[in-house]
Amino acid sequence: MTNDPREFLLNVFRAAVKEAQPKLCLPQFLPDSPKGKIVVIGAGKASAAMAAVAEDHYASEISGLVITRYGYAVDCQNIEIVEAGHPIPNIDGHNATLRILENLATLSEDDLVLCLLSGGGSSLLTLPTEGLSLEDKQHINEILIRSGAAVSEINIIRKHLSQVKGGRLAQVCMPANLVTLVISDVVGDDLSAIASGPTVPDPSTFADAIAVVNKYDLELPTSAMKILNEGLHETLKPGNEIFDKNRIEIVANGKNSLDAAAKVAEAAGIEPIILNDYFDGEARDIGQKIAGVAIAHKYQAPCVLLSGGELTVNVKGSGKGGPNTEFLIALAMELNGAEGVFAIACDTDGTDGSGDNAGAMIAPDTLSRARKLGLDPTDTLIRNDAYSFFDILDDLVISGPTHTNVNDFRAIMIAS
Repeated sequence: MTNDPREFLLNVFRAAVKEAQPKLCLPQFLPDSPKGKIVVIGAGKASAAMAAVAEDHYASEISGLVITRYGYAVDCQNIEIVEAGHPIPNIDGHNATLRILENLATLSEDDLVLCLLSGGGSSLLTLPTEGLSLEDKQHINEILIRSGAAVSEINIIRKHLSQVKGGRLAQVCMPANLVTLVISDVVGDDLSAIASGPTVPDPSTFADAIAVVNKYDLELPTSAMKILNEGLHETLKPGNEIFDKNRIEIVANGKNSLDAAAKVAEAAGIEPIILNDYFDGEARDIGQKIAGVAIAHKYQAPCVLLSGGELTVNVKGSGKGGPNTEFLIALAMELNGAEGVFAIACDTDGTDGSGDNAGAMIAPDTLSRARKLGLDPTDTLIRNDAYSFFDILDDLVISGPTHTNVNDFRAIMIAS
């Protein structure tokens, strides 16, 4: 068994990220070469790394364009990689989306469109619907990410304010064969929610989008509400013949990564207990709840509680941080220095909210060290400034871009 809880927790996080690397998970899902050409499209934090794997795989002619977040580019020879704004869409993503549509304009039945999607694609693949400006879309995204709404709820609104989301991009790919390969960052692996489902059927409606607006009392621009209330151009629904020839595969998800982390724990002589891969909700609420679960498992020490999912933050303060660091502060407060309990919480894409960190770590002495430095965890949560809290403690986890994205990763080690 390891004598260094922090190094152990970093190792299980690294294993989770490695399991979702495109070079490991993607090749077995790549389709056979077609009679015609291969056009690669896509968007997301993993899309550039996925494109590089696809380019290495095919000997035949391949071309295309994918959009990834700034800093997440990977070198390709024939597939163009465009970096754009995330989580707020920008003109680079908008223009790149238009160019993707241009690349799909002259396809035949012999051609193959390979669509590579991952988390982050909703912001990167951006083309507002008629009557909505890019500035409107940017403002809407700012409202949505601060609302505390689940990603699946946010994407219902996004899909109904877009020309390419909600299956609409699949229509542009006709008459070519379309294969969509996905690295999932959505709880439950809902294909219609991942990157807002540009090439898959969308069961949600304009009425569902309005319900989300009302649920969170969102003040969207007048132009957006007009479009949602009119409900004139619905997304493409299950059963539409456009999807008859399409193939869709999830190549990596949070469950796979938790299983990989569990194997590392077993090898270290620590019993892994996978709670689930689908936790969602307000980060600080989940932190409080999981603290109780950790205490209840102290009799099983040494063990590690593993979980995934996608937590949210209802942002009211002006600080810096994200759901993983807010989860950890709430967890530490509820544990109140419980002996032998250590934890890590990180986003597998390498970025937690608005910081440059993947997440952070806590130990039994986290709160006592914080108080000595004049840090107030309650005030920190009020100000949504968890990044600064852990930065001062020197407990941030900074991984840099990981080139994948399978949700949040959490591990709570209970030492003997």
